[in-house]
Amino acid sequence: MSNSNNHQSVKLSDDERQRCEVWTRVMGYHRPVTSFNPGKQSEHAERRHFSEHPRSRNEHGSLCDSTSVA
Repeated sequence: MSNSNNHQSVKLSDDERQRCEVWTRVMGYHRPVTSFNPGKQSEHAERRHFSEHPRSRNEHGSLCDSTSVA
């Protein structure tokens, strides 16, 4: 059974909202982006993000890229 049509929308007024602090890892430790200087904040905003696709197993049980062609 799917609940995709049963979601409820939540509306918040401006006084109920709060700022979200973004942290990132730099040189092996985590820091909030707000502590960066303007140049580093600009560099962070220009970063490209990627997502990995799950790998599957072929008929022999070996891992293969889900985008590879047999």
